[in-house]
Amino acid sequence: MKDLTKGNEFNIIFRFAVPMLIGNLFQQIYSIIDSIIVGQVIGKDALAAVGASFPISYTLIAFVIGIGSGGTIIISQYFGAKNILKVRQMIDTMLIFMFLSAIVVTAVGLIFSRDIFILLQLPPELIDSAVTYLNIFFIGSITMFGFNATISILRGLGDSITPLYFLMLAAFLNIVLDLTFVLVFHWGIAGVAWATVLAQGIAFIANVLYLNKSNKVFKITLQIPTFNRNLFLKSVKIGLPTGFQQTFVALGMVAIMGIVNGFGTDVIAAYTAAGRIDTIASMPAMSLATALSMFVGQNAGANRFDRIRRGLISTIIMSGIVSITVSIAAWAFGAQLIGMFTSEPEVIRIGTQYLVIVSSFYILFSTMFSITGVMRGAGATLIPMFITLFSLWIIRIPIAYFLSDIFGSKGIWWAIPVAWLFGMIGTSIYYKTGKWRSAVVVTNKDRIEI
Repeated sequence: MKDLTKGNEFNIIFRFAVPMLIGNLFQQIYSIIDSIIVGQVIGKDALAAVGASFPISYTLIAFVIGIGSGGTIIISQYFGAKNILKVRQMIDTMLIFMFLSAIVVTAVGLIFSRDIFILLQLPPELIDSAVTYLNIFFIGSITMFGFNATISILRGLGDSITPLYFLMLAAFLNIVLDLTFVLVFHWGIAGVAWATVLAQGIAFIANVLYLNKSNKVFKITLQIPTFNRNLFLKSVKIGLPTGFQQTFVALGMVAIMGIVNGFGTDVIAAYTAAGRIDTIASMPAMSLATALSMFVGQNAGANRFDRIRRGLISTIIMSGIVSITVSIAAWAFGAQLIGMFTSEPEVIRIGTQYLVIVSSFYILFSTMFSITGVMRGAGATLIPMFITLFSLWIIRIPIAYFLSDIFGSKGIWWAIPVAWLFGMIGTSIYYKTGKWRSAVVVTNKDRIEI
């Protein structure tokens, strides 16, 4: 646990973000390794099936993860206010919500997975593989939700180091199990899915055992946890807009996937491979923004808005430098990066085209995410939700649909930076109004002087 309300803002955010970035990169290794093994060993059809599965799985879990983020913000604000009792109550409440939600998500996913792929007009030859992969993923929902919940809680407490160790463990296990299940047991796409599920499950159990022995605030035991209705409603008020935002973003990804599906297996495979690289490339900006949210949460709880402004400026500078560096790397090595996933020349060509177009505008994405990080940390999630939905559903999806008719798949890629531009403008305007400050949950009577 770390107090983020004291010390140099630049150094605090940087030091908090670096372990989180490394952890997120290891977490993304799951999908990278999956995709490389699937594309190189099983083939481009399997790679396309895995890619088509991601928007579906993300849609079903996004709402729950979004609401859970409200709990993380409340934990960081009460921790900044030094109110440990409220912190413990929020942790219990968040874990109960995640457990029950995982059961619902698993049931819905297993029942409707095939119908969803048919509705999205996924090529018939890909449906069986995609359903197999997705169903196994949903079987592991409980441990996945638990794993992500424990990591989020620790970050709310100012600890970005401990999650790193267990994300590294999960990544290592995933690689070993991937190679074993696919190359030794020849389980195909099912082996890739089981590797991810088991890796997260083992890492979650190890995380719980470690925390129960070493952490004074965060413990998970067989004793029935306490559900605090008042804190839950506060977390829902903060998290519900984020939940809706995440869900509609996920649905937007499904809509984009529907457009991509119309161009056939090569474009689907290229979009999958390039999307994996794109996710890695955007990770520094996202990690810095998440670190800023935790920083803002604690400092808002301590009523230190002067530190929040300086923290935002520091984060924009850091993420801007990283974004420009990553853009140059994507331009220079795009073809080689896509070539890690497949040896198909047409897939490499299309994937490289995606990276060149999208990576040129990472600076827009990083600035937008940094500003949104301030609002999320303060608990002001409603207006950012509307801005995100406008950028996606009014800008990106219609433009992708329109331009793809004229320029082919290239038109889909150009719609991404256009949406980022509108998102950055909208979040900047809202930040300047200062209205986001009124969303902070902690009041003066909640603050405990030490």
